[in-house]
Amino acid sequence: QVQLVESGGGLVQAGGSLRLSCAASGVTFNRYGMGWFRQASGKEREFVAAVSRSGVRTNYTDSVKGRFTISRDNAKNTMYLQMNSLKPEDTAVYYCALDVSYRDYYYTPSFSREYDYWGQGTQVTVSS
Repeated sequence: QVQLVESGGGLVQAGGSLRLSCAASGVTFNRYGMGWFRQASGKEREFVAAVSRSGVRTNYTDSVKGRFTISRDNAKNTMYLQMNSLKPEDTAVYYCALDVSYRDYYYTPSFSREYDYWGQGTQVTVSS
């Protein structure tokens, strides 16, 4: 079956960096778009970033543009989120997600309803 496993979360000071990884199994990885979402305590889950199945096209929520970079390595069945210049408001549980619907080569799924599989989440805490 499809499994998504996140890693790389932790505690970091404001201004620091973390790199999240999402390892996928049970799926032909390079066929599908993927994304990252996050949910802060007491808030709804929100979109962070998405990458097309080709890896060529990316999309970000405005609050992380210029600080976060999403990428994927189709040979390793792994997606990444490089997070730089972290702020306390980035504190949340981060989830990776997989959209197994057929999409255009450059499509970046950016809504939670487009995703079919989710990881268990990894906590990111940014201290001020």
